[in-house]
Formats: sequence, structure tokens, C-alpha cells
Amino acid sequence: MHNHIQVKENNLYIEGCRATELAEKYGTPLYVLSENSIREKCQMVKNDFLNKYPNTHAAYASKALLTSSLVKLIEQEGFYMDVVSGGELYTAIHAKFPSERIIFHGNNKSLEELEMAVKNQVGRIVVDNLYELEALSTICRALNRKTHVLFRITPGVSSSTHDYIATGKKDSKFGISLDESIIFSAVETVLNDPFITFLGFHFHVGSQIFDNASHVSATEIALELVKKAHEQFGYDFKELNVGGGFGIKYTDSCEPQKIGYFVDAIMATIAAFCKDNEMAMPSVFIEPGRFIVGEAGTTLYTVGSIKKIPDIRTYVAIDGGMTDNIRPALYQAKYQATMAKRPFADTTQTVTLCGKCCETGDILIENLPLPEINSGEIIAVFSTGAYNYAMASHYNKHLIPAMVLVNGDQSNVIIRRETFEDLVQYDEIPGYLK
Repeated sequence: MHNHIQVKENNLYIEGCRATELAEKYGTPLYVLSENSIREKCQMVKNDFLNKYPNTHAAYASKALLTSSLVKLIEQEGFYMDVVSGGELYTAIHAKFPSERIIFHGNNKSLEELEMAVKNQVGRIVVDNLYELEALSTICRALNRKTHVLFRITPGVSSSTHDYIATGKKDSKFGISLDESIIFSAVETVLNDPFITFLGFHFHVGSQIFDNASHVSATEIALELVKKAHEQFGYDFKELNVGGGFGIKYTDSCEPQKIGYFVDAIMATIAAFCKDNEMAMPSVFIEPGRFIVGEAGTTLYTVGSIKKIPDIRTYVAIDGGMTDNIRPALYQAKYQATMAKRPFADTTQTVTLCGKCCETGDILIENLPLPEINSGEIIAVFSTGAYNYAMASHYNKHLIPAMVLVNGDQSNVIIRRETFEDLVQYDEIPGYLK
């Protein structure tokens, strides 16, 4: 279990809050987020990266989880904010996050999104393709506003992770190709644009990674690009953004590394290259997202039907499923779970924890060891802080769960529970159908 998860008097506690009491007070399914876990992870980033190396910055990758309350936490920790859509950008602005600390990503930003970013003077726009560069230039001229950009490149490296979350391969929808006729043409274009200040390059190699080899390889490739571009254009590049993707613990089979394992290797690579080539060290950014919030989350469910198929399996159905956690169905993600009450009871069976959606694939955990369990009991699934609420849906018209933030023995709602009325609030019926 994680540091913020404890067992007292045969009951599971999330920080100082008893899980069964949270379920009773707020209902289930319920996303529970540990504030202290989030702040501890931020402190790890500070200790092992920001305070250790000069001219470094960390941006929280908000696609993992974004709420207005979390925006305020990240602001208090002094991090930058990485957003990838107009909705994420709006959420950050709405919560009054400093716009100069916003980094705007995305492989197909709309004209409206780019205009929003320029009008709000976000600190950096990571340009993903040549179409976007042209559109951004047009918008800046029309608004008479300048902006700062980095180019996202496709480094062409493979990472040891699921194909759906491997983003650094040559065959990827993300980033500008490293073909010199393409990338250098883009560099020349942006350097001649009076409305755009070019800062450097960005890459991302994937997510849920436990080996630093792909980060190091991509860093070396990016540095070679910086060197060649400097030789060709005489421009001193200011920044290198090496992304995130640092793995966390979902199950006992995961062996996550400390963040220093990644950043030490990256910084050593950059320092050696710059020394050998008599180049100034760039400002280096990382973008942890899952690393910050993943382990902080626990989802509480109430057990409903229990179906025992002799000599085959036992299905334990909970009141949520793929609508609040799509990851197992999407790319076979693994989780651990236990009873919220008597979590250390002797296990007597192996069950399949399934959801209530009308899909055979709505399975959260297979081969879950549990004691004898009854309908109405509470199950806690761990490490659900990242990409659970962020990817939740209304499939089958299910309601998206509430979310509470716990700090010690205090709990506060940060996402209210939806109602059935919420599901139809945007429905319109043409007059001829009424």
C-alpha cells in the first residue's frame, strides 16, 4: 500500500479518513484524492530535480487529472502547468493559474484554441506540426501579439510500454519529423517570424516507463538536432523539454524508479554534450503528470451482484466500471484492490471484479484474491488518480462519480456528484418532435 493508505482497527484509512465513512458520507463510486500524497510527490521533484540542478523547471501534465482545486495545489507548489486542449487551458485560466506558467500542447489545436492561448498570453505553445505554425503566425499578426514556442519533435525511439501510450516512435501522430528538409525549414520559418520567439525543442517518449534508456536516447537525438540547427542558423537555443512518462506503482509487479533515476541520466547527458561541443546549457523542463497524482487516488465502490459459476469463475460486480476507469478495457491496465473493511482478512477465493456496463470487456481486475464478500460491502481500488476521472464517460448514461480531496482527517468535495438531470441538460428536442 502507499504511504497515505493505512489500516487501523481492521479498517482502511486514506490519510486520516476511514474509507467506509467516506463511502457512506459521499456515496459510491467515489474518487478519493490524497492531498499529502500529491504534495509529497511535488517535493520529490523539487529535491531530486529543481533544487539539484540550476535553470530547471517542472510542469504538471494536467491530462492525467485536472480540476480547479488541483490547479490551485499545483500553483502553490510553484510548478508550471502543461495543458493539451482548450478545455484544459480554460480550466487553468478559470482557476487563475498564472498564464506565463502555462505550456500548451496538442497535435491538432483548433484555431479557436490557439487564439485563446495567444489572447491569454500563455508562456509557451508547443508547435506540433507545420499547419499549426502557419495558423499561429496568422493569429499572432491579427491580434498584434507575440508568443513563445517550442517545436515538438518525433525522436524515433521505442519505449518499454504499451503501444497506445508510446509516443516517441517515428511512426507517430505527434511531432515534427526529423527529416532535415522538414525540421530545418520549420526552424528557418519561425526564426524569421517577428511575432514568434523560438525557444527550442520538446519530445515525449511515452508513459508509464520504468527504464531511462528511451529518455536518454531521445535527449541525445534532440541535442544533435540543436547542434546542427545552431551550426546552420547561428541561433542559441534556450530550452529543452524532455517530457515525462515516469512510471508509478499500480501492482506489486511494478518496480517504479525514483525520479532522480531519470533526470540524473538526462542532465548528465545534456551536461556532457554541451561541454564537448562548447555550448551553453539550456533550460531543462520535465512534465510529470501520472507521477504526481496517480498513486494519490483511490476509488471506492459498493459491491452489488455476486455471480458464482462453478469450476469457472466468480464475478463480483461493483457500482462503477469502465465509465469511471476505462484503462483496463483500453489497454489491459492492471490494478490492485482490497476490502475497505477487514482488508487483511484471509483470502478464500479469486474473483473477477467487473463493472455494470453492457460490455463483456467491462472488467476492472481479473484474478483478485478476496475473502468471502457480501453485497453492500466497499471495495477500494488503488492508484486511480491518473487517467480515471480524466477519461471518464457517460456510456450507458452512467453518472460520473464525485471526487473528494482528503487532508488528514478532513475531506472536501472537489467534483460534485452528477445527477440524472445533468445527463439531459444539453438535450434539445426539435419542435416537430414535441
